[in-house]
Amino acid sequence: MSLLTLILTKLKDLKNHEGFLKYLKNTLWLFGEKILRMVVGLFVGIWVARYLGPEQFGLFSYAQSFVALFATIATLGLDGIVIRELVKDGSRRDELIGTAFWLKVIGAFGVLLILAIAINFTANDTYTNTLVFIIASATIFQSFNVVDMYFQAKVMSKFVVYANTISLFFSSLVKISLILNEAPLVAFAWAILFDSFVLACGFVYFYIKNNPTLDIKKLKFSSKAATELLKDSWPLMLSGVVVSIYMKIDQVMIKEMVSAEAVGQYAAAVKLSEGWYFISVLITSSLFPAIINAKKISEELYYNRLQKLYDTMVWMAIAMAIPMTFLSDEIVGFLYGDQYSESGSILMIHIWTGIFVNVGLVRSKFFIIENLQAFQTLYLSLGMVTNVILNINLINTYGVKGAAFATLITFILIVLVYPLFFKETKKTVKMILKTISYKRRKKWVK
Repeated sequence: MSLLTLILTKLKDLKNHEGFLKYLKNTLWLFGEKILRMVVGLFVGIWVARYLGPEQFGLFSYAQSFVALFATIATLGLDGIVIRELVKDGSRRDELIGTAFWLKVIGAFGVLLILAIAINFTANDTYTNTLVFIIASATIFQSFNVVDMYFQAKVMSKFVVYANTISLFFSSLVKISLILNEAPLVAFAWAILFDSFVLACGFVYFYIKNNPTLDIKKLKFSSKAATELLKDSWPLMLSGVVVSIYMKIDQVMIKEMVSAEAVGQYAAAVKLSEGWYFISVLITSSLFPAIINAKKISEELYYNRLQKLYDTMVWMAIAMAIPMTFLSDEIVGFLYGDQYSESGSILMIHIWTGIFVNVGLVRSKFFIIENLQAFQTLYLSLGMVTNVILNINLINTYGVKGAAFATLITFILIVLVYPLFFKETKKTVKMILKTISYKRRKKWVK
């Protein structure tokens, strides 16, 4: 049987496989929404940045980043745990949804309290703190994303996509109206709060529509269920906090050490540098099951497929980085205008972090398969500390470009250096080096 015939036969079998089609449609809905959000979000986001200018856009980005440092606490790490429990026992739907909702509401008010304390350790003026609290208030409405968990568990993500698309439409419309009416910066902070409100309304509508027999009174808080959920979720919450600090602390430090305008220049570059990451996430998530299955068959097949994924992700990032390096000033000038002239040199540096982000995505899947998740948390924690130290030193020396260097160096350390100190993770470094060494490898074992 030829390879083409074999492929066609398998595709025909899958076409008639009800379970496969269900998950395929679910994935396509999510993929389509991500593409739409990227295109529309980038277009409107750039327009907002051009309208506000580097200083106000920097202040806006700072407020969002400052909130993001603590916003993960509001999720309490519940999302994956609640989805798991809903899949295991659908009869507990009302108990789990109700308990998770109220836990998230409590978490949201906890975040507002923490922010009220944290701002006392900053040099923020009253206007900046107002922006912070308006944006932070959106975490209250984000409690309604428990509906998202329900639809994920039921493999019905199209309704989540409906709600997100409606929210994206109104969000874009509001931001464009604010620009055309020359609204002040604070109005854009209110727009973020409005976005969360619209999304919450969409979630509630589709949840009620798909559960006609729903009794709202049954969506109550259960202390027993809360204890069970928090027992499993708190490590995920801590990991989420580490990731948030790791990813957002640079913009907060730039504001404190340089200026709001510098944050604007940096945020504009980062927006372009990270805009394509969702493609990497989709690729690794899609191929993850194939790698798991390969391990069941043979170690050779397993490592061949893992190496192939490393190759794909590394060279995809390099293919993105090279043209962006040489054309960064032209791209920034075309999209943002001359007022963001400093962003080009920042983009030229930051774009290379994509290689290590992609490698990290593959490595995280490897850690899950090998049950080495503790190392993921360890490296993220080391990265957080390293990033803060490097930012303090490099921003003082090189200004805003120092933050881009700090991010790049931190990624290099957690991907290529720190793993060398543990025998369980040395092999990941060897696979990465094998990818960039140009050595020929065996063909993917079918």
